[in-house]
Amino acid sequence: MRVTNKIIQNNNLANINTNKVYQDALSTQMSTQKKINRPSDDPVVAIRALRLRSNVTELTQYYSKNIPDAESWLEVTEDSLNNLTEVITKMIEQCTKGANGELTASDREIILEQLNSLADEVYATGDADYAGRYVFTGYRTDVSLSFDKEQELTYSITEQLGKDAIDTLTVVDTETAGGVDLKDMTTSNYKDMDVNAIDITTAEVHRIRLAYNNCADTAPVLSYPVAQRAADGTVTLDWQTIPTTVVHEYDNPSPAEKIQQASENGEETGIFIPETGELLLSDAAYEKLMSLKDDSTTAAYDESEIRVTYEKTDWVKGDLRPEHYFACTSYPEGEEPIEYNMKYLEGIVERQDIEYDVGFNQTIRVNSTADECFNHGIGRTVDDLSQAMQDVIDMQKLKGELEAMRDKVSEADKAALESKIETVTKAYDMMKDKSQRMFESAITGMQGYLGAANLCITECSTRSSKLDLINARTQTQKTTFETLKSENEDVDITEIAIQLSSAKLTYEAALMATGKVTQTSLLNYI
Repeated sequence: MRVTNKIIQNNNLANINTNKVYQDALSTQMSTQKKINRPSDDPVVAIRALRLRSNVTELTQYYSKNIPDAESWLEVTEDSLNNLTEVITKMIEQCTKGANGELTASDREIILEQLNSLADEVYATGDADYAGRYVFTGYRTDVSLSFDKEQELTYSITEQLGKDAIDTLTVVDTETAGGVDLKDMTTSNYKDMDVNAIDITTAEVHRIRLAYNNCADTAPVLSYPVAQRAADGTVTLDWQTIPTTVVHEYDNPSPAEKIQQASENGEETGIFIPETGELLLSDAAYEKLMSLKDDSTTAAYDESEIRVTYEKTDWVKGDLRPEHYFACTSYPEGEEPIEYNMKYLEGIVERQDIEYDVGFNQTIRVNSTADECFNHGIGRTVDDLSQAMQDVIDMQKLKGELEAMRDKVSEADKAALESKIETVTKAYDMMKDKSQRMFESAITGMQGYLGAANLCITECSTRSSKLDLINARTQTQKTTFETLKSENEDVDITEIAIQLSSAKLTYEAALMATGKVTQTSLLNYI
């Protein structure tokens, strides 16, 4: 076969071009510092790069965004819960002081003021937010825990209670059969007040203290379940009601007297006091509700549940929003009714847990819900204590004012004055004893609320500790995957520089050699 000059030239040019392409590839790797620039350069490296880049992106999201957000949310929650425990602890201190029977009127006024201030602070703490989202309201992060101003909005609320919601309350009756109330006595009208010590009595009444006071002036529905078994064994609940009536706290006879009369008559009934949000029970109604028992064979139902459905329209700043706690319906003016948590009535309680993705197939709960720590009972207990303490303060002041008049009245008026002082002293002693026992009981109740708050703090701290471990592991994983990604994609600059320098020398040498070879033709051999 004859090798012509053209063949030699073509071969030389092809080899030079191959060298040039190689040099260009090395130059591109040198400038981009990447092994490949398109998938076709190395499909194996390209596929591995896509997977590693995806892993690094996910880990970066976890490490740089999700975990810091979760940490911040938990930090806000824990700070709020710590503040809550401090407030409840101070409440316990005030209850301990209030349980002391030897207090002056000024001492009691200070305790009363402190308790009311602390009660306001409890629910204000529950309105803590993170990045514009309320942290204790479950999925309703755009709705505050409590009302931020006075508002008129009708709610129909159903409270689902157990027998432990029924307690016994001591009532000091300061009214006479004629409708005269000792609380209305002053130093100027005591002569005209037909009240004697024998009229002052105490009574024990059973009550259900609802979550709210100042309720609507309508009788609530008090109901309890009765299990009905069909022939095929199916169980359904038939809700029976106990009739209730509304009696205002200022009515005569008083609500306590009314319920005592109902008990004496054997009536199975309840009396609702809208102002205080209390439902007093007759003895027959109390025995009926206390006899309820849950059947362990019907896991889907609780036959011991007690339901009270009532309405409330007037809300003040600091009142807890019922949609965060109960099955209820709101009736906005000019709008359709809005139902909340209706599945509660079917025994279905879904936890509104907010979880963050903080790792591969790993989530962590960051929120605590209001029902776990911000209990209505805290504020309602303070309401009871405030009323009891205020009654003692008022009667103590009246007693002191009447005693101060002993040396200012005539002998003819002294007998009447002493009779009134005796009556007021008896009422004062009864009210003081009642207040003292209520404060002693409140210490135990507040300790229970403090325990619930501490439990929430413990759970929150446990999540924070777990998140710290996840954070450390994610950081390690991120570093590992970034290293693998770099090893897969990045070039060794030193090695590429040497190869590029070598390719340049080879290319230049090839050009020189080709230049000399192409100068020789067949004519040189003829």
